[in-house]
Amino acid sequence: MSGHLGFVLLCLWGLACKKPYLPPVVSASNSFLVVEGVINTSTDSTFIHLSRTVPLSSALSSVPETGAVVTIISDANVTYPVMEKGNGYYVASPINAKTSAKYALKINSANGESYQSDFVVAKNSLPIDSVYYKVTGSGVNVYADTHDPGNNSKYYRWDYTETYEYHSAFHTYDSLATVPKDTVLLRSFGGQIYQCWRSDTSTSIILNSSAKLSNDVISQNQLAFIPSTSEKIAGRYSILVKQYVLTPDAYNYYRILQKNTEKLGTIFDAQPAELPGNVHCLSNPNELVIGFVTAGAVAQGRIFIDNRNLPGWQSDNPYASCYLDTDLFKRAIFGTKAFENEVKEYIYTGIHYPVANFTNTFTGAILGYTASTPFCVECTVRGTNIRPKFWTDY
Repeated sequence: MSGHLGFVLLCLWGLACKKPYLPPVVSASNSFLVVEGVINTSTDSTFIHLSRTVPLSSALSSVPETGAVVTIISDANVTYPVMEKGNGYYVASPINAKTSAKYALKINSANGESYQSDFVVAKNSLPIDSVYYKVTGSGVNVYADTHDPGNNSKYYRWDYTETYEYHSAFHTYDSLATVPKDTVLLRSFGGQIYQCWRSDTSTSIILNSSAKLSNDVISQNQLAFIPSTSEKIAGRYSILVKQYVLTPDAYNYYRILQKNTEKLGTIFDAQPAELPGNVHCLSNPNELVIGFVTAGAVAQGRIFIDNRNLPGWQSDNPYASCYLDTDLFKRAIFGTKAFENEVKEYIYTGIHYPVANFTNTFTGAILGYTASTPFCVECTVRGTNIRPKFWTDY
């Protein structure tokens, strides 16, 4: 017995003496600028996102680059300002650029560094032929078709924004007012918090090419898959697809980025490769910059998917654990002669949100309120109650 105990103590001693090893790639504190965006040469706005990389040991995925001065410049010495909107996002008004010109992005960071992309030719996307979906046994696949009769496009990229409607667990007509004092009032119609919308953007890199085909045609190109259990298709769902045409260099950049970020799960996948970006640090040529700036007009297409047109799938319910409490102005505390004001303790403090009046059956006097947590009552906890401008009903 003592021999076993000694062995266990020896093992524990060995574990206690171990120190965590952080290889240089994990512990390095390098912060590289990441540039994402397309110089839109049509009548739409240009959106640029700037961020900084963080160490692998960080809990953050990236840090937004704020306070930068960003400018679009052409090879004809025409400049277009790009205004900061916050959280690393910068927006330029439509520039209605000439397709024969070349464009570059210039960035002066808040720390005094200067960056610029290579001048790139504008590659305008022809219209998307169609965006559509097909139902499978486990969900919905979304596709896009396109073609170029002139065989001039060949290299394509897509991204999308999806929006869906949802409802909170409980519909309330009440709201809490704190001025001039805490009280529950009837909610105005415009302030409803039962019906909301939530939007998400694509996170994967979607590419396709017709370079090896005799015709510049992309058919049944899958963009997204929505599982049958997803809340997104429990009601009405919309997807806005954006299509970009790339140069061969830009396509190669995104292809390598795709392999480096999405296809490193097994020993059979490709090894990470260096990204051939086109953004450079002018003030410090040795500094690595991540990103590939492209230019051109973007094609768009939108479809709606309605649950009533899908099989009778059962979607996951984020409100499955929600339930109603009854909060009273005066509830007797068991075993004592004292009373507790639950409305003051739970509703006036924001722990609960009122749902409906709880009244005396005979006198009609309000004794308290049925209530639940803000998550279960306020749909704005997860999205917005402002109806999107593009939204249409069934």
